Amino acid sequence: MTRRIIAVALSALSAAALAACGEKEDVTSAPPTEQVRLMLDYYPNADHAGIYAAMGTGAFERAGMDVELVTPSDPAAPLKLLAAGKVDVAISYEPELLLARDQGADLVSVGALVQRPLTSIMALPKGKVRSVADLEGKTVGTAGIPYQSAYLKTILTENGIDPSSVREVNVGFNLVPAMLSGRVDATLGAFWNVEGVELQRAKRDPVIIPVDEAGVPTYDELIFVVRADTARNRGPYVRAFLRAVAEGHEALRDDPQTGIGPLLAANPDLDRADTLAEVRETLPAFFPEDPDQPFGWQDQQAWGRYGGWMVESDLLKSPPLPRSLTNEFLPGAGLEPADDPAAGN
Repeated sequence: MTRRIIAVALSALSAAALAACGEKEDVTSAPPTEQVRLMLDYYPNADHAGIYAAMGTGAFERAGMDVELVTPSDPAAPLKLLAAGKVDVAISYEPELLLARDQGADLVSVGALVQRPLTSIMALPKGKVRSVADLEGKTVGTAGIPYQSAYLKTILTENGIDPSSVREVNVGFNLVPAMLSGRVDATLGAFWNVEGVELQRAKRDPVIIPVDEAGVPTYDELIFVVRADTARNRGPYVRAFLRAVAEGHEALRDDPQTGIGPLLAANPDLDRADTLAEVRETLPAFFPEDPDQPFGWQDQQAWGRYGGWMVESDLLKSPPLPRSLTNEFLPGAGLEPADDPAAGN
């Protein structure tokens, strides 16, 4: 049996047990008034519009929550601060959570904020990259994140390109400037719903290829993470929080303007027209493809496949530990049996 098959098989077994336990009562309000410190993954942007809509429409207040939004000084900080008890909930990335758990952090994802990868290969006309096949012999800029380098290697290999023929350059978060200046022919790391939209609106004619359309297993780009003891002991609190977030996103879907005002107030550097376009582009990714699934739904099998890929790519020491995620606190899920009764409490 090949290493790939072993990794995938082990990850699938882990995925079957990925669930956390908590009260099964579908509570939609928290004891008055809960103070909640929610750390964003980055500065306020279109990805957070539904959260700002929840604040602007009073969804958190109705849930008995006083939510403080905290912006990290470093995108790597949220899970560290969460584990240290400095914040109550953190928005992070599926791979970041799996890496943190692999290193011993007792954290769990309780819902997906963005249901599919936003990370993309991106190029401008001067780079002469119209498809993945055109990356051969080119220079590609990344943000220096190990799993993004692994994305690039997988994409090249899956598309029959020798990875040694492509030069990878760490440009940090200056992905768009690196393309505009001609320093790189393409980048991997920019988001199709933010940088991609901005480049389109600026009539730069970008080529945008989401990584899950180029060979990387799909994953949840952004997730809500809590400490495992919070998931075990404060089920109504977590459920009320996610219910309010869901209400905010429903309001955003009905009228994107509900999130734009509060978002611009939080980050005046944003351009209103660009942000509105980005929010409209992102809206489908906030919700599961299956309309019968609640907001925040996480596909355990997809998590298992992605975790298996991380093992295969030498990013994790072992397949994802059980209980990396749970759907039991999502709206309505408190009325259903646990995702995996065999997982116990």
